[in-house]
Amino acid sequence: MLFQLSENNLYFPNPALALTEPDGLLAFGGDLSPERLQAAYRQGIFPWYGADDPILWWSPDPRTVFTPGSLHCSRSMRRFIRQTELKVTLNRDFPAVIRHCADAHKTAGTWIHPEMISAYIELHTLGQAHSIEIWHQHQLVGGMYGVAVGGIFCGESMFHYRTNASKLALLVFCQNFFAAGGELLDAQVDNPHLQSLGAWSLPRIQYLALLNQQNASHKPNLAADFWQKRTLTGI
Repeated sequence: MLFQLSENNLYFPNPALALTEPDGLLAFGGDLSPERLQAAYRQGIFPWYGADDPILWWSPDPRTVFTPGSLHCSRSMRRFIRQTELKVTLNRDFPAVIRHCADAHKTAGTWIHPEMISAYIELHTLGQAHSIEIWHQHQLVGGMYGVAVGGIFCGESMFHYRTNASKLALLVFCQNFFAAGGELLDAQVDNPHLQSLGAWSLPRIQYLALLNQQNASHKPNLAADFWQKRTLTGI
């Protein structure tokens, strides 16, 4: 059963009621207000829809995740990280990162529409959405963005204009995030690229249990000053 959301409240149905085909489709409608987006991510739900669709809300099973023990950085990638002139920063230019992510997916049909860009930029100003940037000198050549729920980071999209730039963003961010007490990076849906970096499948029921722990905790394990950093160090 596919649920229609009301615009008058922030209620979401239980993610366990999501469809199995297509995997994880739970509801449609509502809006992209910061309050609704925050409520969605706290319940393991995210928006993803085409240009001609209503807002669609998803909670796939299983979830593709990275954890501190699963992250895999190959020998050649470690060498690249040691030798590269590329710099990794945090929250330096969120609007540019999300717009580049939208541009990077245009040929495949982007889900990052102008209304989503505006909504996530607003979420960023509230300290809930974050960006990782890869710079060559003063040029943005790669990056990723996502939403934080305590010690869980929900990655939304990546882009790169230089070889290894998106890998660099993911690996260096994860290394710093986990070192600061982060527990899990949610990559949402599996693909071979993510698998090569150590992603694995976590049953939705276990993912939601971890989210509930984060929601219930008033003092998440993640270092309080982590999101104020501006430069991230390599592996």
